[in-house]
This record gives sequence, structure tokens and C-alpha cells, in this order.
Amino acid sequence: MMGTWGTGPFDSDLAGDFVDGLNGLPSQEIAAVLGSALQRVVSAGDHVDGGDGQEAVAAAALVAAQLPDSGILIDPDDGRKDPLPPLPSSLHSLARSALQRVLGDGSELAQGWTDNSDASEWRREVQMILDALNH
Repeated sequence: MMGTWGTGPFDSDLAGDFVDGLNGLPSQEIAAVLGSALQRVVSAGDHVDGGDGQEAVAAAALVAAQLPDSGILIDPDDGRKDPLPPLPSSLHSLARSALQRVLGDGSELAQGWTDNSDASEWRREVQMILDALNH
């Protein structure tokens, strides 16, 4: 069973596995993997799968963390073993769109929080990433 232990972008087994999957990839493939995770959510119909949502939030956090003065810091235990290569700016708008979908109606991830304080904290965390991408 996949576990979630917090509200942060990497606080689930699925997000951790997604980031671990970036280890060992050639630099040019990393942007493609991040873009694919974001695009799955952007292209989803009326329903955004919770697993896809978790991967998109993790991908968006990695993209946002590269922006100067974003305020998004990745704990070394959560991030990729090697620093990420510079990512194309096209991922910024894709990440914004994906986060808007994850926060919106039809998002299994947004609807999955049963504790209101956890739901509020999760929304705040995702909104911080979105805000960083909007600057």
C-alpha cells in the first residue's frame, strides 16, 4: 500500500519513487520525464488521477526550486542524488497548469484529504510552489 506521511510535495511513497526514478538518468532525459509527469495531469480529462497528481506536484516542486529566489527548497533527502541540470523554461508554464489542475475540481488528490487541517496545509504547500512559478 502506498503511504503518505505529510503534506509536502515529496511526502508520499509515490512521489519518492518518482524522484528516485530520476537518479541515473542522463540530463537530457530528466526534463522529458518531468514534462511527461506534468503533461499527464494537464491532459487529463475531467478527472485527475491521484497518483498522477502526486508525481506532478513533485515535478513542479523540482522545477520551481531551480528558479532564482523561488523560496522552494528541496531537502537533500527528498531530491535527486545529483543536482538537476538546468531545465527548459517551457516546464514553468506546464508546471503552473498542472498545479492548477491538481488544486481544482476533479482532482483525486485534492479530494483525498480527509483531515481538514491536513487538506489546508497541503493546499498551502502546493500554492507556494504555484506562486514561485508565477514570479
